[in-house]
Amino acid sequence: MTNIIIETSKYLMILLIACYTLFNFRFFAFSDEERKQVMCSRQIQAMFLIHLLAYLIIYLKTEDIRTVFFYLAQVVFFLTYLFLYRVFYRNVSRLLVNNACMLLCVGFIMLTRISFDRAVRQFMIVVISAVITWIVPYIMDHVWQLSRGAWGYAGIGLAFLLVVWAVGNTTFGAQLSLEIGGISFQPSEFVKITFVFFVAAMFYRSTDFKTVVITTAVAAAHVLILVASTDLGSALLLFLVYVFMLFIATSNWFYLGGGLAAGAAAASLAYTLFPHVQTRVEAWLNPWIYIDDKGYQITQALFAMGTGGWFGMGLYQGMPYRIPVVEKDFIFAAVSEEMGGIFALCVLLVCAGCFLQFMMIAGKLQAVFFKLIAFGLGVGYIVQVILNVGGVIKFIPSTGITLPFVSYGGSSILSTFLLFNIIQGLYILKRNEEDAYEKS
Repeated sequence: MTNIIIETSKYLMILLIACYTLFNFRFFAFSDEERKQVMCSRQIQAMFLIHLLAYLIIYLKTEDIRTVFFYLAQVVFFLTYLFLYRVFYRNVSRLLVNNACMLLCVGFIMLTRISFDRAVRQFMIVVISAVITWIVPYIMDHVWQLSRGAWGYAGIGLAFLLVVWAVGNTTFGAQLSLEIGGISFQPSEFVKITFVFFVAAMFYRSTDFKTVVITTAVAAAHVLILVASTDLGSALLLFLVYVFMLFIATSNWFYLGGGLAAGAAAASLAYTLFPHVQTRVEAWLNPWIYIDDKGYQITQALFAMGTGGWFGMGLYQGMPYRIPVVEKDFIFAAVSEEMGGIFALCVLLVCAGCFLQFMMIAGKLQAVFFKLIAFGLGVGYIVQVILNVGGVIKFIPSTGITLPFVSYGGSSILSTFLLFNIIQGLYILKRNEEDAYEKS
């Protein structure tokens, strides 16, 4: 009987997330605010049904009463988060709130299946991060001096990166984290945000050649310190964010083409300088000949996704634990194996929906500083998604980048909450201005 429920629920969850994704994009098709809200309400219904079905299966397979209480705790959190956002921020983007909750929901489901203890730890981090970042939209809407702190943003970012380079802990060949009081965190996750604020503040002042040279030099310092720490995934992300922000600020195609060409040359140089980069590239090019060694992780991920097919094996029917670090860099493979390729593709489309909303918000903002922030954070977000999923499906070499809101990791969760709430603040700011204009 349990197997029948698992098999039936598997298809129901695929149908529900397909509906959720459809509502996500139907939202953009309507100009009427009331119809948009209907789409958002339907999204929430689909999300809670997916959540319920998944934890029903988890309980039936484990018969662990703790999963029932854990499920109820998540329901309380999601309902509280959705309700309070609508109460305290009248002009909030419900689509972004819904999508953040949907991605967190998928992460909780897969982490509970892989490791209950880590899922609980992730939940605690999510709750704390949500509380800490709750005030960020208010700050973005009311503090107007943010554009004056360009060198402060640069100083904070560079200081963090230098400390990691000097005394950071090494993981898989890269210096990534610091440990303070028994708590480990990854500063580069937050430097992604200070970096965007620095670049936006500089180009808000001017886009003349002198400013471009100075900003490029400081941006290069960020990237080079990350390269020295062999955190090449974050270095690539910051580099791409800068190149595209420079292009948007100046509309100069030479900067875009020259930047991308310089990036390609730097990637080639990194391959010759760093052994662990060579290992990842070789594992990417032909993982099958290194299946017992450096190609083991990617081959296991490919096996998992191939086994899952379009409809998945069903929760607890696959073997995601055979993939090293599956709960972090390779959680997309676990989703594909047990929830199915269609489900995983819908998760990607939800991420794409977030990016589309980021870009639409950026396009509507009049202030150059805010526009560049929204654009830079949006590009950083989608680049992170592409780098993570691209590494899992063997489209590009693995970079060690997490999947925002889905992968396990405290620093990633907190920085993504910051990112989403900054964008929410800009959206609320714009909507408040529109409301004030209509009343005047």
